[in-house]
Formats: sequence, C-alpha cells, structure tokens
Amino acid sequence: MTNLLLLPILIPLFTAIILMFISKYVKVQRGLSALSTLATIAASLVLIHTVSTKGIQTVNLGSWEAPFGITLVSDMLSALLVTTTSIITLVVLLYSFKSIGVDRERFYYYPVVQFLLVGINGAFTTGDIFNLFVFFEVMLMSSYVLLVLGGTKSQLREGIKYILVNVISSALFVITVAYLYSVVGTLNMADISRKIAEVNQPGILTAIAILFLVVFGLKGAIFPLYFWLPGSYSAPPTPVLALFGALLTKVGVYSILRTYTLFFYHEIGYTHEILGILAILTIVLGCIGAIAYWDVKKIIIYNIIIAVGVILFGVSTMNPEALEGSIYYLVHDMLIKAGLFLLIGVMISITGTTNLKKMGGLIKDYPWLGWTFLVAAFSLAGIPPLSGFIGKLLILRGSFADGAYVGAGVVLASSLLVLYSVIKIFLNGIWGTPKEYKGITKSHARYLWFTSATIILLAVLYGIGAEALRPLFSQATEVLLDPNLYIDAVLKE
Repeated sequence: MTNLLLLPILIPLFTAIILMFISKYVKVQRGLSALSTLATIAASLVLIHTVSTKGIQTVNLGSWEAPFGITLVSDMLSALLVTTTSIITLVVLLYSFKSIGVDRERFYYYPVVQFLLVGINGAFTTGDIFNLFVFFEVMLMSSYVLLVLGGTKSQLREGIKYILVNVISSALFVITVAYLYSVVGTLNMADISRKIAEVNQPGILTAIAILFLVVFGLKGAIFPLYFWLPGSYSAPPTPVLALFGALLTKVGVYSILRTYTLFFYHEIGYTHEILGILAILTIVLGCIGAIAYWDVKKIIIYNIIIAVGVILFGVSTMNPEALEGSIYYLVHDMLIKAGLFLLIGVMISITGTTNLKKMGGLIKDYPWLGWTFLVAAFSLAGIPPLSGFIGKLLILRGSFADGAYVGAGVVLASSLLVLYSVIKIFLNGIWGTPKEYKGITKSHARYLWFTSATIILLAVLYGIGAEALRPLFSQATEVLLDPNLYIDAVLKE
C-alpha cells in the first residue's frame, strides 16, 4: 500500500501510452479512457482514506532516502485535489464522446487528456520543487496539443500566444529554482522548508518568494499576469475549455498555496501582503471582465480569474479559518467551473453561437438545462446552502478576524457581481424570447446535459455534505499551518 500515491500518476501514464498505439479505434479509446479514469478515481479515494487514517504518505523513488532522492508526498490537500481532478476528467471524457468530434478523437485526443492528468496529479503529489517543474511541463505540453487540436484559425492564433507566455514562465521557473538551490542547497520541499527555518528567511529568500509568485501567478492567472487567459481559453472546444478552466489555473494556485505556507512563512509581512493586494486586484479586474462581456464563454472565463483572487486572498491572511476556506473553495471552484463550462457548451451546441444576444428562450424546449444552470449559477455566486457560500464564509470570517476588512469587502461585493454576470446568461440565453435553432438534436443535447448535470449534482452534494467533509479539510489546513508535520513525514525525523 505504500506505493498507493503513485497510482493516480501511473494509471493515466500507462493508459496514454497504450492509447497512442490504437488511435484509429475510436470506440476502444473511449472505453479504455473511461475505465482507466475510473480506476484513477478509485485509487485516489483509497488514498484519501489512507491519509485520513494513517497520516501523510510518502514514497522515495529508487530507494534513495529524502532529501537526496525524488520524493512523492500525499497529504490531505494533495489527495483531495487529485481526487477532484480525476472526477472532473472522467465527466469531461464522457461529455467528449458526443461533442469533441471523430477527427479530433482520431488525432490523439484521449492519450493527450491522460497525459494532462499525469501532469496535474503529479504536480499535486510531488515533494520536490524541480519535479514540480517537470510535471508542470508534462501538463503544459499536453495543453498545447489540446489547445490547437482541430487547427481552427483562432486556436492557432491563441495557441502561439499561450505557448510564448508559458515558455517564458517555464524559463523563469527554472531560474527561480536555481536561485533557491544556490541559497539552500536542496530541492526537496521539506528540506528547503527546514533550511529556510534555520536561516530565518533573509532578504534574498524574500526576493525568491516574489519570483515564485510571478512564475505561479502566470500559471494561475493573477493580476497583472492574467492577460493571456481569456483569449487562449475561449479558442478550444468545450471539453478542452472545461479541463483548462477547472484544472490548469488551479495548479498555479496550489503551487502558491504550497510554497507560501511551507517555505516563506517566516517573514509574511512583505510577501503575503503583496499576495493579498494582487488577489484583491485580481478579483476587481475579473469582475469588470465578467460584467462587460456578452460572450457566454468569456463571462465564465473571467469568473475563473475572480475565483483565483478569492482563494489567494484567503491564503494571504494565513489565518486558520481563511486557509480552510481557501482549500474548501478551491475544490468547489474546480467542480462548479467544470460543470458551468459543460452547460454553456450544451447551450452553444444547441444555438450555434456564443453571443448571448443571439440566444433566448432555451427554457421552453430545454427546461432541465435551464434549471440546472440556475443551480450552478447560485452555487458559483455563493448563495447558501450551496458550496460556494461555505468557502466564502470561512474566508470572510478568517479575514475579519485578521483585520483585512478591505479584502473582505471586495470578496463580498464580488459575490453580487458574479451573481449578476451569470444571471445575465440565464435571463438572456435561457429565459427571454424563444428563437429557432438549427443545432444538435434534443436527444444529443440531453446526453450532454446529463453528463454536465452529474458534476453540478456533485457540487451541490459537496455543499450539503460540508459538515461531514469538515474533518478532511481541517486535516489539510493543519499541515499548511504547521509545516513541521510535512517535514517530519518526509524526512522521517
């Protein structure tokens, strides 16, 4: 059982390799992808249970003891994110069966999705800062392929921009890791934390902390580094957009969360204050974008940016309650964004447009779609008792306790603006005057809706069952607040 935490990385890796050899057999690829992702979910659920009963799990690859070898570490935060990622990937795969198109399916769509899963799960699980870079690259290379797969003009244009931004940020990532290594002489995250604690974070390490914020901020799309995101994410087809919107930025957010609680927690006056200011600005600019657009994709894409700001604002306070809220909200946002992107995908498939002004009256023929969207919209905006409310409440309580009133006010105000932006989609696209559509058939739309609705249902259950899940989130927060728990588990002291 000690190698359990390798399974969510190895299962998709071997599946991807097998799928590459059978790219012409679309139905076999579909079945194998779905079964493999189910196995990944099963392994990650067992992992959550193991971590909750036995504590943090670690594996030293090649039997080299930490801090010399490569270590994989699964604490509760990592296990929760790996499970959420795997569930979202399965739902998106099921949705893809009837929406991505056979041409893309034959052109290595399924193996690339599995490689993406390898990169994301690996990034959540690694205990080595250089390997975080390696898994980032696996994830990014897969995302490059998914972004341009199909080769439409807008995909290629946005793909070039996306690749350029990520090549620069990857170069900066390596440079930052090199700086850190030159100061502390190790790449193992637990060992880095211990060495920084010994020297008590001098100025050079604070500068490195800001560099890490730039690197991960580019990946996670915080202000002012989010400029590439709205265009790049609106280019690919719906299933790819759902994967990107739900998962990719969250890896950047997780990396900030991990490094700022494990490495740079000694002098938080400077680094965390900058993080807090940037988080507030991210929320404000995300809200402006979400309100301004009449394109359904763009409205939800700008809501990704708002959520990144809300989560990182909770992290910047370093308050136990706000941190717990950030973790809870991170998982909520992954689920609800995936669901919302898939639902607007159904709307786009029916109407043949992303322009809200050309939609209307979908509730007449597709009532199930309309009401599911409304529940998702309320959850996104944080209407009680849905999951968005609980995460925000914890973040607000923590920030009030910490005296961060301006940020708390911005988070509160953003809830109203988020609600306005998604209700705009409901009132104009789903309500309103019915129009004639020449899109997909009703049975086709029903299949796409059904897969989307499963993830919205999960998000609703996640909110209702928050009390039952609370021990898991408390355990995840504990490790972030007391880095010694992580260090002792890895270095076996």
